[in-house]
Amino acid sequence: MDTGTLSPLDTTVSPKQRAALDAAARLFMARGYAAVSMDAVAKEAGISKATLYAHFASKDALFAAFVEERCRMLEADTQAVSHDVPVEEAVRRIGGFWLRFMITPGAIAVHRIVMAEGWRFPDLINAFYRSGPTRMKAWLAAWVAEEQRLGRLRNDVPPQEAAWHLASLMRGEVFMRVALGVQPPPSEADIEHTVESATRAFIRSYGAQGCAMGGAAGPDSPQG
Repeated sequence: MDTGTLSPLDTTVSPKQRAALDAAARLFMARGYAAVSMDAVAKEAGISKATLYAHFASKDALFAAFVEERCRMLEADTQAVSHDVPVEEAVRRIGGFWLRFMITPGAIAVHRIVMAEGWRFPDLINAFYRSGPTRMKAWLAAWVAEEQRLGRLRNDVPPQEAAWHLASLMRGEVFMRVALGVQPPPSEADIEHTVESATRAFIRSYGAQGCAMGGAAGPDSPQG
């Protein structure tokens, strides 16, 4: 079962922006947020501080760009999922991309940084939430809304609500255990199991009548 692999980072940014973003990623992931200065990023990137500030007005802006770029990776993959495939297969593919994204070292590092240091840096929380969860919630809600318009998902539930439920199902316990360091990254079999279980739960809850898991009642289907 293909549950998705992530696209590479954006290559359309300028070489100096690329150097700054890559340097920031390495430093944030290794040291956290508070311990990283713009001077350190400039030195790591091999550019002047003036050049760094010309592209990123502050450390908050640089962190936001670091988060946003990783979200664009996920968007690029999920946007490739066609509305023409069966809805359960679309959910399965999106879920595979979503879970794989959430357990990448970059996403895990961001989560740990925000949880550990966000209370001391309100602007860090705002930068993260605006560039990460808010951005992805908007995309996923728009996808749900289109599926509702096509009659493939129930239209009596706000798309934002269904979107967050889907994201939560896909993250599941796997993400939390990896983020807390109590288990290594999951195997392919574990990823596929989590995605399949979440897909079935989501379709049972939100699938339009006749669209649930191939349109046929099975052992996991609710009895009517």
